[in-house]
Amino acid sequence: MTRPPKPAARPDKVSLRRYVRLFRQDILSAQPARLYRAWMAEFRTPFFRSYLVNQPDLVKTVLKDRPDAFPKSNRISEGLRPLLGNSVFLTNGESWKRQRRIIDPAFEGGRLKDTFPAMWQAAEATVARLSSKTDRPVEIEAETSHAAADVIFRTLFSIPIDHEIAAQVFTRFRDYQRSAPILNIAAFVPLPKWLPRFHSRRTRSAARDIRALITRLTTERQDQIRQGTAPQDLATKIMTTRDPQTGEGFDTDEMVDQVAIFFLAGHETSASALAWTLYLVATHPDWQENLAQEAQALDDGPDFSVMSRLRLSRDTFREALRLYPPVPMMVRETTCPERFRDRDITPGAQIVLSPWHLHRHERLWEAPDDFDPERWQTENGKTCLRDAWIPFSAGPRVCTGAGFAMVEGPLILSMILRHFRVEAVGEAPVPVAHLTVRSRDGIHLRLTRR
Repeated sequence: MTRPPKPAARPDKVSLRRYVRLFRQDILSAQPARLYRAWMAEFRTPFFRSYLVNQPDLVKTVLKDRPDAFPKSNRISEGLRPLLGNSVFLTNGESWKRQRRIIDPAFEGGRLKDTFPAMWQAAEATVARLSSKTDRPVEIEAETSHAAADVIFRTLFSIPIDHEIAAQVFTRFRDYQRSAPILNIAAFVPLPKWLPRFHSRRTRSAARDIRALITRLTTERQDQIRQGTAPQDLATKIMTTRDPQTGEGFDTDEMVDQVAIFFLAGHETSASALAWTLYLVATHPDWQENLAQEAQALDDGPDFSVMSRLRLSRDTFREALRLYPPVPMMVRETTCPERFRDRDITPGAQIVLSPWHLHRHERLWEAPDDFDPERWQTENGKTCLRDAWIPFSAGPRVCTGAGFAMVEGPLILSMILRHFRVEAVGEAPVPVAHLTVRSRDGIHLRLTRR
C-alpha cells in the first residue's frame, strides 16, 4: 500500500530560535519525530510553557470532561482577530455559550436535509466546471476551494459563488489566506492589550474588505427578513433565532463575525480535506474504482437518503481527515493548577491538542501512516474513532458544522468520481500548515471522463 506524503521530521532537539522560525513558517515540518510516539511533551519559552498532550484520557479531560477549565488560548486567536472579530471560534465563557445557543439550532435536526439540495447544486456546478479542464494537469486545491465556497454561499445565503458579492469575498479570502500567518507574534511573546498586533498591511486590508462585503450581505438579509421575503436558509435561521435565556439575537456586527467564521471554517477546512481526499484516491486506483461504482447511487437524483449508500466515500473522507486534519493543532490555556502525567502545570500554561500527532500516533493506530479507509471497520479503528480522532475537536466546542462537512465532503467526492477518473501528476505534494493543512506547491491531478 502506498504511503501518503508527510512532512520531513526535524531533529528531536533544535534551538528555540530555530524552532520558532520553523514554527512560524510551517508548524508541521517543525515537529520532531518523537512527538508521534509521546503521550505528553513539554515546550519551554522565556514567557510561558506549552504541553503537547496525546494521551487520550487527558485529551478527553481537556475537551469533554472539564472544558471550562481549559478555554481557548488568546495567543492563537490574535492571528485571526482581524477577520473573525469576536466570532464563536475565538470567544470563551459566557460569551461563547450565548453564541452557541443562537447558532446551534440552525444545524440541528432536519437542517442537514434542508440544505442538501444546495449542496447537490454546488456539486453539480463543480462537475460542470471541471468538465472543461480534463486531460491536462489541474491544481485541485483551487478547484475544491471554489466548490466549498459555493456550498457555503448557497447554504448560507442562497446565492451561488458567481454572485457578485460572493465572488468578491472568495477572491479577497484567497488574498487573506496567502498573507495571514497561522501564528501572530503574540503567540510567542506576551503583548500588552494596547500594543499593535503587527498584522501585515495586506492581511488587514483583505480582512477589512471581506468584512465589508459580508456586512452588505447581512444588512440586505436583515431587510428581507423585515419584509418577509427572506429565503429560509442558514443565514435567516441564525438571524431570526433568539437566545432562549436572554431573548436577544445577534446584531449586525455579531452576525458579520459569525459569517466570517462560517466561511473560514466551512470553506477553508472543507476545501483542504476534499483536495487531500482526491489526491489519496488518485494514488490508490483500486480504491478509486470502488468509490466510482458506489457513486452510481447518485443517478437516482438529489434525495438526502443517498448519503446512507455512500459508505465507502464517507470512510475515505474520514481517512483523509485523519491523515490531513485541516486544523492541525488546537491550543487551550490552563486556568487552575493541574497535574498531568506526574507533572505540575501552572495556570496560564498552554495545552496543545494536535490532531496531526494524535491521528498518526504510533502507540494508538495500526499502520498510522498508511491510507486505509477499511480501518474504520476494525476494532482498532472503532476505538480510535472514539478516542483519538478529533478533526472537528470534541466535547461542547465540537465544530457546529461537523455533520455538515461529513455530508458535503463525501457527496462532492462521489459526484466527481462518478464523472471523472483522477490521476496524480508531478511531484508528491508536501503538506504544510497555513490557515489549514495545504500542499506547499499545490496538488496536481489529471481528470479524464469516465
